[in-house]
Amino acid sequence: MFYEIFVGSFADSNGDGIGDLRGIIDKMDYLNDGDPASDKSLGIGGIWLTPIFLSPSYHKYDVTDYYTIDPDFGSPEDLAELIKICHERNVKLILDLPINHTSIENEYFKKFALAHRTNAPDDPFYDFYSYCGAGDMDTSRRFARIGSCDELYECNFDDSMPELNFDNEKVYETVTDIARHYLQLGVDGFRFDAAKYIYFGDDELSVSFWKRYTDDLKKDYPNIYIVSEVWDSSRISDKYLTAGRCFNFDSSQADGVIADTAMKGDAGKYCSYVESLTANVRSINPSDGPCLFISNHDMDRAAGYLTVASGYAQMAANLYILTPGSPFIYYGEEAGLRGSRGSANTDANRRLSMPWGDDSVASDPEGTTYDTGKKVEYTIAEQDDKDWSLLNHYRQLIKIRNDNPAIAHGEIISFSFPDSKVGGFVATYEGKDVCVIHNPSSSSFIGDIYEITGKRFTEINAYLGAEKAILEGDMITIGAQTSAVLR
Repeated sequence: MFYEIFVGSFADSNGDGIGDLRGIIDKMDYLNDGDPASDKSLGIGGIWLTPIFLSPSYHKYDVTDYYTIDPDFGSPEDLAELIKICHERNVKLILDLPINHTSIENEYFKKFALAHRTNAPDDPFYDFYSYCGAGDMDTSRRFARIGSCDELYECNFDDSMPELNFDNEKVYETVTDIARHYLQLGVDGFRFDAAKYIYFGDDELSVSFWKRYTDDLKKDYPNIYIVSEVWDSSRISDKYLTAGRCFNFDSSQADGVIADTAMKGDAGKYCSYVESLTANVRSINPSDGPCLFISNHDMDRAAGYLTVASGYAQMAANLYILTPGSPFIYYGEEAGLRGSRGSANTDANRRLSMPWGDDSVASDPEGTTYDTGKKVEYTIAEQDDKDWSLLNHYRQLIKIRNDNPAIAHGEIISFSFPDSKVGGFVATYEGKDVCVIHNPSSSSFIGDIYEITGKRFTEINAYLGAEKAILEGDMITIGAQTSAVLR
């Protein structure tokens, strides 16, 4: 169970208004206090930090120096302490590593630009970035002029983000050394940004790069955790699974399969989809599973369409957290934090400060236009000890998942009850069966669980949602907008 932290917006430890690594250290008890039986911790098993490297922007996806932690976020000592605390609590720490592009302020690019301005093709940095002559520009891509030269550099995301040339072996060695540096420091792996853009429009070449790259890293770090951003349909992202895990974008956002099911959709169809997805991933990487999520730092926040009052937020959480593999929570999702691009068309609105309700609250990112009065209904402090809160729902839900390892690791077979929207799956792990069943509809349901699964379950381990679940013999009664786990 991973938790994405947009570092500058999470927790401010020194009062400068910017979230930092020390702020994350201070909030580790909130994320995982080291006690599996705790009811005060979220109980997450992994943390994904958005980029922490030196950068001129608030988001840090345009890196100036990969070997320097941005002073806004802290020091190497802070990172070392965070790694130590995570490992003491059995939490993996992965870093967001954007290597498709750098900042124009990066020394690599400055040397590249100088080599072109002085017409020095023998300079080792002359081919460090992707470039072309003014008359050779591919109009499907974005380019900008190299100073006063007639040549252009590729910059598909922004003029300030020049793209590296991965046909250059020196570039490959450079980005491999960067990853190894942080693995040597003790981080557990990486989230790879913009993975399909390594070779723009050419998945075959991009996949080949990532396969070589991850295989090389695994030679010295066989247990590295890898997840890639391939923002596309599963048809495309599946191509990248040979190099490691990929986020499942079909599951995300307002029109994704999670939200669609949570809003009184068909749980049987959803669980059939999850079964198929899991089988496909494991056919390539047997020890892996899907990486489902609802939103991230590039998307409108889910609380805008999956509201707590409607029960959709709770149901959606049940659907994606009680699944195989590694689900990812976006920070603040568990508190109902809102934020959307809106008419201002700014991603800053999707990255608003975590609503702690104490003096660790960071300032909202530069460029924010979102009405702060509408960010959240209740702060973390106000939800902390309330049984009714979304935060408490997430705590209970993750504990249920952690208490039933078959959900994450088991072989699953989905099922659905005829003429209903109730469905689920049976997960088998180490000789034991666990049944997950969801009722996203607005009415209670009664059905014969043995008849539909061919397996007998004797107890309800847990249920969570708007109503209750009761097991009497083979008959399961599951309330509206409720999920249950049977053993």
